[in-house]
Amino acid sequence: MKLCFATNNSNKIKEGSQLLGDSFQLVGLKDIGCHEELREDQSTLEGNAQQKAEYVYDHYNISCFADDTGLEVEALNNEPGVFSARYAGPQRSDKDNMALLLERLSSSTNRGARFRTVICAFINNQKHFFEGIVEGKIAKEHSGDKGFGYDPIFIPNGYSQTFAQMSLEEKNKISHRSIAVKKLVDFLKTNS
Repeated sequence: MKLCFATNNSNKIKEGSQLLGDSFQLVGLKDIGCHEELREDQSTLEGNAQQKAEYVYDHYNISCFADDTGLEVEALNNEPGVFSARYAGPQRSDKDNMALLLERLSSSTNRGARFRTVICAFINNQKHFFEGIVEGKIAKEHSGDKGFGYDPIFIPNGYSQTFAQMSLEEKNKISHRSIAVKKLVDFLKTNS
């Protein structure tokens, strides 16, 4: 089955391809000729995921899914949340986002946080949502050079390494996105 992941983020496509396995041919936006930047101007992760998936399904007539992920930090009233990618401004800089987050947490002893991914899929003209959550904490400094986003400062519960210190295979066993994608895959296998 051919399935479009409504993203231009090659890291997400790489993760998604590994999780979907051989049963599905995963393509990105460029592969279907979509070169515009998809809007993410909703107030929730669910709204952003639906907005992107709906656009691709309506304009390219292909089964697709889109995700939105937020890092929710307890001491910051679940910020940055839906604004995670643009937390430090419209330039969407991972480095700037992490610097601002660490600065705002500098005097806090509560480092609790969670990554939450919401996937919206449009399959056979029907909309479906899937969620994945991984609990953890925010490190005091960057560690690791793998992954993307906030991976260098997020340590999942039960581990001593950040996501950025783990191999893709290790991260995919436990990550928020992998949990949501596995729910999507189970749904697709059951309903195709």
